Amino acid sequence: MLISWLISSQLKSKFKAFSKIPVNYHLTGREVAQKMLADNGIMDVKVISVDGELTDHYNPTNKTVNLSRDVYEGSSVAAAAVAAHECGHAVQHAHAYSWLQMRSTLVPIVSFSSKWVQWVLLAGILLLQTFPQLLLAGIIMFAFTTLFSFITLPVEIDASRRAVAWLGASGITDQTTMPMAKDALKWAAYTYVVAALSSLATLLYYIAIFMGGRRE
Repeated sequence: MLISWLISSQLKSKFKAFSKIPVNYHLTGREVAQKMLADNGIMDVKVISVDGELTDHYNPTNKTVNLSRDVYEGSSVAAAAVAAHECGHAVQHAHAYSWLQMRSTLVPIVSFSSKWVQWVLLAGILLLQTFPQLLLAGIIMFAFTTLFSFITLPVEIDASRRAVAWLGASGITDQTTMPMAKDALKWAAYTYVVAALSSLATLLYYIAIFMGGRRE
């Protein structure tokens, strides 16, 4: 929790600083997203604005790049980096990127598991001595969320790689601003690494409880 908080604080600090640095051509996040999509021949994805801070995401279901208002309207390094990153997911979708397809396949299972897993785990711990199979079922459900977290890592790293390459090739970032864009996306990636490791640690914790209960 402490590491997660430190990384989140550092991420917000980086984005706050880089939000004050303009990119070449003074393109807004919306314009950056639209240009990257067009440059990759993607014409069926819409760029829209959503509420919240750092709520940016790509929705493959309705093919929308959703940008928070500061990113959508901003013309900074931070806005350009985030917009390009989310478009990186759209490019992955258009090219049938295998890791993204794998993650999408797990979405229905993870959505179901996330809704019920905590209740199943709690009941499983309470009934461990009489009905250990319930905790085992909860562990299996939680394992899917852990797997999802680790599959997310290459998806996010690849989207950032695509974003950085395109920002440099398009001239939107230069020798001065490119390191800033890379830094912002690097700290964003760290949040996914911490989430995956945290999920794994929690999974091992429940497995230890199950194994300990079986030995008693």
